[in-house]
Amino acid sequence: MIYKRSSQLFAEAEKVIPGGVNSPVRAFKAVGGTPIFVKSAKGAYLYDEDGNRLIDYINSWGPMILGHAFEPVVEAVIEKAKLGTSFGMPTELETQIAALAVSMVPNIDKIRFVNSGTEACMSAVRLARGFTKRDKIIKFAGCYHGHSDSFLIQAGSGAITFGSPNSPGVTEGTAKDTLLAQYNDLGNVKTLIEANTNEIAAIIVEPVAGNMGCVPPKEGFLEGLRQLCTDNGILLIFDEVMTGFRLARGGVQELFNINADIVCFGKVIGGGLPVGAFAAREEIMNYLAPLGPVYQAGTLSGNPLAMAAGLAMLQSLDNDRAIFQRLEEKTAYLHAGIDRVLKANKIVYTINRVGSMISVHFDANPVVDFQSAAKGDNESFKKFFHGLLDEGVYIAPSAYETWFITDALSYDDLDFTIKAIDKVSKIL
Repeated sequence: MIYKRSSQLFAEAEKVIPGGVNSPVRAFKAVGGTPIFVKSAKGAYLYDEDGNRLIDYINSWGPMILGHAFEPVVEAVIEKAKLGTSFGMPTELETQIAALAVSMVPNIDKIRFVNSGTEACMSAVRLARGFTKRDKIIKFAGCYHGHSDSFLIQAGSGAITFGSPNSPGVTEGTAKDTLLAQYNDLGNVKTLIEANTNEIAAIIVEPVAGNMGCVPPKEGFLEGLRQLCTDNGILLIFDEVMTGFRLARGGVQELFNINADIVCFGKVIGGGLPVGAFAAREEIMNYLAPLGPVYQAGTLSGNPLAMAAGLAMLQSLDNDRAIFQRLEEKTAYLHAGIDRVLKANKIVYTINRVGSMISVHFDANPVVDFQSAAKGDNESFKKFFHGLLDEGVYIAPSAYETWFITDALSYDDLDFTIKAIDKVSKIL
């Protein structure tokens, strides 16, 4: 495929935007080449500035669960925009989407909307600290919770891709309050808790990791975290920015029947617009201003366009309970196809999958944490990425990202993708 126009646009962007992109995960630094500039998208497809059509497996990093330009979402945004785009005042829409979200997700009484997953996780940690009157948190190597200072200690995805998991600009004081644990290692978590008795406010975790590829929790891991938190007065925060309303109607809490104390949302809940949220039971949420002492605010939080998009998306998911089964079946079909062709071509690989999240790791050993994810053959991944791109299949330009499956994908699209992977794997 030809990407002349994208290359020209990237050269222009580099003059006025750091690195030519507004989010590093969009850059191609990890795989080489220049980013693809998108002109439009519909359903399961992207259309770039050079006129190429690409089958999309990132789906705006997760939110396009029903496909690009999903008609109910588009119509809701258009109708709401005609009435005004932002007021900085309450609207009925905010209550409607809040009530729907609370009804869909177990173990939450109240929810507050913000503008991004970063804001949601940052606010959840502040709330946990205020509620427990403790300062320290535990996070896991390879889990990414946004770019707030507390989280850029061994963060996943973009931070790893660019070789700077500990970002300059994060103070020593912040770093000291962030304790780093190994994903899927309960013993490691227990050791940290014992060494910091009565000092830890929260454990924050991607219950299904998506920022070191898709990494499922081992059996008993989430249950163990729940028990450790209960026994030690620690709040358990599930970062469901990726998994919320994607892996199940009620997210991972419903999928694995495990209750978190605070849950963070994003991606799907915005229907493609910038939205995040955090939610908990009433006694915790009532610690937020204006009811309580923990301050959190944002002029554009709950803005009508984002709320209209989010409400249309959640209503569609709520009305079509079969969607999660369809997504599971499509992802399983893709998994089986990839497994078949990679095995036939004698490629060394591991595939991880939970629901509609899936990733291919070029290593024969199980990928269960950041250390094992980092052992993958990145040179093979680069060839794999560019080979698929040439075939018209777009996956994330990083070995540390999950693929997101959309219901808009047809089985013909999945077959096309499997054939493309077969072709590319012959040259790896």
